[in-house]
Amino acid sequence: MAKDRSESDLDSELADLLPELRWREWMRRIEAVLFASASPVPREDLARVVGQGVSVDLLVEDLAADLDGRAFEIAQVAGGWMFRTRAAYALAICAVADVGEQLLDLSEFDIAVLASIAYHQPITRDGLKDIFGKEISRDLIGRLHARDLIGTGPRSPRRGAPYTYVTTEQFLVAFDLESLQDLPDREQLVDAGVVK
Repeated sequence: MAKDRSESDLDSELADLLPELRWREWMRRIEAVLFASASPVPREDLARVVGQGVSVDLLVEDLAADLDGRAFEIAQVAGGWMFRTRAAYALAICAVADVGEQLLDLSEFDIAVLASIAYHQPITRDGLKDIFGKEISRDLIGRLHARDLIGTGPRSPRRGAPYTYVTTEQFLVAFDLESLQDLPDREQLVDAGVVK
């Protein structure tokens, strides 16, 4: 998120407002920032638009309560918050809206490769080959890269120093995860029949 533009001109304390109006204004500021941002906004950035010592978490909770029953909600993902359309409206949106590149449109195998990268990162193509028993195409890696779901990690310490792959913030956003610790554990995946 862009920082330090006219922060010095922003009255974050709002001391001239009554306490309930001040709280409401802080909520609206957070709402405006989240609405305008294309990526999750971390707590520290939101704290810059409200008064000192004000709980951003409580403001976000109150804003989320205001949005109850609306078509969109606040989601906590990738170390911050962002607006999301509620899943119940996905079919309606896909029926008429131009969502273009927002659709993941991944095959089951693509998702399995992506999950393997998430669980074993940083991992090389050879490491993926060991997991799947076959070569993973550069085309698939390229598609996942192009959608910003994976990035290049540190070079492997092996001979030839092959590239490794890691997941990105966009991966967390796309799969509604706060962090990689929110990935289901292997036992849950086995129980769900996703892995054997």
